[in-house]
Amino acid sequence: MPGAIGFDIYGTLVDPLEMNEHLRPVVGEKLADRFSELWRNKQIEYTFRRALMRRYEDFGICTRQALVHTATVLCVDLTDEEQERLVEEYQSLRPFQDVITGIEALKSKGHTLVAFSNGVEVTARVLLDRAGVLEHLHGVISVDDVKTFKPDPEVYHYLTRRLGTETSETWLVSSNPFDVIGAKAAGLAAAWIQRKPDARFDPWGIDPDVVAPDLKALAEIL
Repeated sequence: MPGAIGFDIYGTLVDPLEMNEHLRPVVGEKLADRFSELWRNKQIEYTFRRALMRRYEDFGICTRQALVHTATVLCVDLTDEEQERLVEEYQSLRPFQDVITGIEALKSKGHTLVAFSNGVEVTARVLLDRAGVLEHLHGVISVDDVKTFKPDPEVYHYLTRRLGTETSETWLVSSNPFDVIGAKAAGLAAAWIQRKPDARFDPWGIDPDVVAPDLKALAEIL
């Protein structure tokens, strides 16, 4: 049984690809989905590269740079005002339908529950507050405190230090396989939220302790 659970935010609690709704009025119906997906992929890639290079810039900067890159690749001319508005909308993503119910079910079992994100804490709190999730958690922990990104082992060790729990009793819950593998490699337990039935886990021989389709199912398993 977990002593404490850290929830990834993007893709686990909220859907970053939902940005396509905000993108449609700006880039058009045909490009919105492709733009949203490339933006997200570049955002993650930039965090990986910065962590490896030890050239840290916070998640907000990675997000903005990924937006500029995506617009350039897709030949979209964004004004400064449009860029600012899209970055702001990234803090207004809705939670998945199972999130609040699942978190409350886990909380009722006595688990300590925190959001654990690549995002800057202030930004993450704004996002979670707008999504109606923040009040259901015990706290928010950001990798910004240690100036690196998942899946650097240091971020997972930092999570356990902040929670005051043993590594083996600390769980990471994420829909992102790289995050789950990173937590497992650092000695934590981890659950993979397989939000899409056709999603596949990386064949690294480092498997999640639990696989669940959503947080409500996870609460039943734990």
